[in-house]
Amino acid sequence: MNFAAQLFFSRYLSERLERLFSPRPALKGGEENDPFWEREELRLGPSQPCSSYKCGSMSNGTAGRRPTLIEPDRLKDFGEEELLNGDVKFHQTKVVETPEIRLMDPPKTRRVSEFRIVPRPPAQYLRFEDISAAAFRIQAGIQKTPCTFSRLSKQYGMEIYLKKEHLNYTGSVKERGVLYLLTSLTQEQQRKGVIVATDCNFSMAVAHHGVELKVPVFVIMPSCCSSPRLRIYRDYGAMVISYGSTGLDSQNHARRLAKENSYLYLEEDESAAYLAGLGTVGMEIYEQVSKLDAVIVPAAGQFGLLAGTAAAIKHLNPQILVVGVEPEGFPLLLQSLKTDSPVKNLPSSPNKRLYEDLTERSLGENTFQLTKKLVDKVLSVSEDDSLVAMLRFQEVERSTVDTEGAMGLAAILAGQLPELRGKRVVVVASSANMEPELMRQCVDRALVLDGRVSKFSVQLGEWPGDMAKLLDVLSREDVRLLDVCHRRRSDKSDLFKTKVECVVETRDKTQSVQLRKTLNDRYPSISWLER
Repeated sequence: MNFAAQLFFSRYLSERLERLFSPRPALKGGEENDPFWEREELRLGPSQPCSSYKCGSMSNGTAGRRPTLIEPDRLKDFGEEELLNGDVKFHQTKVVETPEIRLMDPPKTRRVSEFRIVPRPPAQYLRFEDISAAAFRIQAGIQKTPCTFSRLSKQYGMEIYLKKEHLNYTGSVKERGVLYLLTSLTQEQQRKGVIVATDCNFSMAVAHHGVELKVPVFVIMPSCCSSPRLRIYRDYGAMVISYGSTGLDSQNHARRLAKENSYLYLEEDESAAYLAGLGTVGMEIYEQVSKLDAVIVPAAGQFGLLAGTAAAIKHLNPQILVVGVEPEGFPLLLQSLKTDSPVKNLPSSPNKRLYEDLTERSLGENTFQLTKKLVDKVLSVSEDDSLVAMLRFQEVERSTVDTEGAMGLAAILAGQLPELRGKRVVVVASSANMEPELMRQCVDRALVLDGRVSKFSVQLGEWPGDMAKLLDVLSREDVRLLDVCHRRRSDKSDLFKTKVECVVETRDKTQSVQLRKTLNDRYPSISWLER
C-alpha cells in the first residue's frame, strides 16, 4: 500500500468514527429529534463536502480537525493504525507467505514378478479345536476313565499314574475314535449302515457304538475266528457273517458287499475324525493330573492314539514329554523315523497271538508327520518285558490288560526311561482284550521271566524216604510245588537211581536265589532247567 492510499484510508476512518461516537447538541424547544434512521452519523458513504465540521484547511490529514474523543486503546483492534491525540501512526504490514508443502514422490511401480510371494502356512491336519469338538460330542457315550496313582511308584522311583482306558465298555481306547467317527457320518450313510471285516478292537467298537446309534453294522469274519469272539459281536447286536478261510477272503467279500449295497466299509485308518476322538485321552489326562511331566503312550497298532494324545498334550503344555512305545518285534515307527518316511513293508513280524492289532497295519503319512513333530521319544520293548508288565498289572493294580496295554509300563520296568526318575508320569493302559487261555499262558511265562518259577532235575536213590526228604526241603523253604515228574533210569550205570523233575514257584527273586543255594548244597547232581 502506497503513502497516498494510506493517508486516504486513515482520514476516512477517523471521520467515520468521529461521527459515530461524538455527542449531538441539545435541540431547542419545539424541535423534535430526527428519526434515528435519518441521522447523519448512520449514513454510509462519503461525507457531504459542505459539512461545517469538515470545512477548513487540512495539513497532512491532521489540521482543522476536532480532537478525537475515542480512547486510543480502542483503535488498536483495527490492526492498521493507532490514533493518538489526533495523530495517526502508520504501521507497515508484512505479508508472510505460507510454507510450501512438498508432496512425496509417487511410489515406484513394480511388476508383479518383483513381489515376494510368501506362501501360506499349510492347514493343520489335526487341530486342538477338532479334539475339543470330539470331546463334547462323545461325552454322552464314553465314560471318563480314571487316572489313578500306582503303587508301583515307590518301587521305580517316580510318581506313576495309570490312565485306565481298558475300562471302556469294549475294553479298548478305540471306542473314542470310533464313536466320533460314526457321529460324523451323514444321515444317509448312517441309514444304509457300515461293514467291517477284521477281528480287532476297532471292529468291536464299531459293532457296539454302531448299534447304540441305530446304525446297521455287518461283521464279516473268516471261519478261523474263535467262537467266543463271534459271540461278542453278536451280543453287541451286529450282523455276523462267516466267510472264507483267511482274513483276506473276508475283507474282499466285505468290500464287494459294501459296493453292491452302498454300505460304508470301515477300517482303522488316519481319518481326522478318528484321530480327534482318540486325542480326547490327552485332554482328560491334562485335567486329571496336575503338574504333569511326561506321558507314555503305546504305539502298537494304535499310532492314531499316540498322534492324537500328543496333539492335545503339546497344545495344552509344550513342556510335557510325550513318549511312544512299540514292540521290539515290529518297530514300524522307529524305522519310519530313521528313513524320514512311512515304512510300508517291514520285514519283521510280531507275535500275532500277542499283538493281534498289528496284523496288516501300516503307518499313514499324516499320522507319521504328527508323531514326528510332536512325539519327543520313541522306544521299543521286548515281548518278555511286556509279559512281566502284564503280571505287575494283575498283582499290584488288580487289573487285567493285554500286551499292548502293558507296553507303556514295560518301558519303565525295563529301565529305558531313567530321565523320568522323580518325575510325575502318566502311563496309558490302552486295551484289555485277550482270551482267557492265552492270558493264562502269558502269566505262566511272565512268572518264569520274573524269576519266580524254577525248574530243576535231581537224581535220587530208590531207597524209601528219599523223595520225602526232597519234599521236606521244599516245604521248609516255603515254596510252592507246581509239578513233579518221577522217572526211572534204565541204563546199568544208574541202576538204583531215579531222576526227579520239579517245577516250583517262589515269592520273588530273593527267595528263588535262596532256594537254589540250599538245593545246590544238598544235592550236588542237581541241574537247573530253562522252562
